[in-house]
Amino acid sequence: MSTERSAAENPSSTAGSRSTGDSRSTAGSRSTVRRPRGAVREGLIAAGLELARTGGPDAVVLREATRIVGVVPNAAYRHFADRDELLAAVCAAAMDELGARMAAAVAAVPGERGDADAAFGRMAAVGTAYLAFAREEPKLFATAFAVPEQHPYSVPENAAGSDRTPLGQLRDVLDELVEVGLLDPRRREGVEFPVWSTVHGLAVLIEQGPLRVAPEEDVRLLTDKVLGFIAESLLAGVPEAGA
Repeated sequence: MSTERSAAENPSSTAGSRSTGDSRSTAGSRSTVRRPRGAVREGLIAAGLELARTGGPDAVVLREATRIVGVVPNAAYRHFADRDELLAAVCAAAMDELGARMAAAVAAVPGERGDADAAFGRMAAVGTAYLAFAREEPKLFATAFAVPEQHPYSVPENAAGSDRTPLGQLRDVLDELVEVGLLDPRRREGVEFPVWSTVHGLAVLIEQGPLRVAPEEDVRLLTDKVLGFIAESLLAGVPEAGA
């Protein structure tokens, strides 16, 4: 009775409570902001990349990625047909990180293109950065090479359209060695694969093989020896001037 009288005497209080409830409802609906087109896809790849960083390729799971991004699990299927498709995108992103690390190391070497000392330094920087990434980001390094069989390895390009993959950057420094006369052009074709195989093999031995228990100093010496072996093999047999 008293409640009804109070409401009748002060109708504004009832209206106010309705208004407050309505405003809360409106505010709640406004808080659900639609993400820009492509943002969910990129968010899922970024989430997958972080899962891979700590757990390797097996940790890249659609449901966990959607939880991190804050979307319902079914939302992932608007962007990826299945878990393997997400993993393929994450693998490409991991390879891109490796390529970026190598590009930064190459860019840090002083000297213009065409300078022999700089060219030699850039070749060494490529191998050193590759091995450093494998040691510092072992799970991500493994993920970069875990592309599901039904998906191709993608080749990210920069604004100039150049190949920025690790293989593309290795090819570029080898081409520069030819340009400056340190590598015999007759030996250039396909030589990137034995070079890459040697460096990658060392990375695997250090991270997954018997060298994983080797003392740090031994690993450093072996790294220097392998990179030196590659350099000597590449530079051997350069034609003498005028030959």
